[in-house]
Amino acid sequence: MGFFRRGPKRDGRDAPRDAGFPFFSGDEGARFRSQVREAFAEHGLEVDVYADVVSDSDGRQFGLANLAAVCHNDQRGPRTWPEVVRQHVGMVLRTMAAPSALDTLPTEQIRAQIYPRVVGADGLNPENFTYARDVAPGLYEILALDLPESVMMLTDEALEPLGDLPYLRDQALYNLRGLPLEGHETVKDSGGMRFEVLLGDSFYTASRVLALESVVRQVTGEQLTSDGALVAIPFRHQLAFHAIHDTGMVSALNAMASFAASGYADTPGAISPYVYWWREGTLTQLSDRDEDGDGLRLVVGDDFQELLERLVAEDDDA
Repeated sequence: MGFFRRGPKRDGRDAPRDAGFPFFSGDEGARFRSQVREAFAEHGLEVDVYADVVSDSDGRQFGLANLAAVCHNDQRGPRTWPEVVRQHVGMVLRTMAAPSALDTLPTEQIRAQIYPRVVGADGLNPENFTYARDVAPGLYEILALDLPESVMMLTDEALEPLGDLPYLRDQALYNLRGLPLEGHETVKDSGGMRFEVLLGDSFYTASRVLALESVVRQVTGEQLTSDGALVAIPFRHQLAFHAIHDTGMVSALNAMASFAASGYADTPGAISPYVYWWREGTLTQLSDRDEDGDGLRLVVGDDFQELLERLVAEDDDA
């Protein structure tokens, strides 16, 4: 299964690790940062390079975490890093130099290009996104403007001239439902465990959890029941789900817990390492890290326990 990675030979895990990005060895991290410095220099910018950020003479800072994760997960290996870094730096600098799309695009076009995004709390300044809607503990729904080379997360100030928030959110959800399905794989084993995975280059693949009912219909041809589904959104390019019908969800839950934790680690656009119970648009967290932080545990509340007991009884009666 292609989405479980990994690729050409890299330095072994026994090599000293990079302090900023432990998925790199120390040598790989130094090579990566050298390539970043060179890419900026090609555009006439001298930058100071730190563990996870670079800074230019004007004080502008450019974070390196997503780019480092992209390189780490590129299955072609380190030989492609220079070009990946060069393309990323070029895109960032072009975006910064261009006039703001909020100033140049007509309002109706902006509304046609906004989408909801589910993001983690890391990197989200709550003072600029007071409108953000809680999706689950540590997860928020914001609105974003989709542009040819970038995605602009819209702050309170940016949204103000575009219209009422409920209208904008409805428009964003409408746009989300209209996106094509890029890729779909079924994860299953000989014991009957099964769940579905959407994957694609779109920055909104994982955010389709906000329109899960329509996604399930598109992928399986079935309607979700009132029991809902198990879902996981490890990073922005992946959404996993299992529609709940019977006790087969137990094996799916265990497999998805490992899948989510693995997919979340060291990936660009990481969202959540946990599995959730989707029911009527509400997400309830079902997995968590164990007390020592090295493993996973399931966290089942009363409502989910009642669901499980009912499904067991229904299976016994069948």
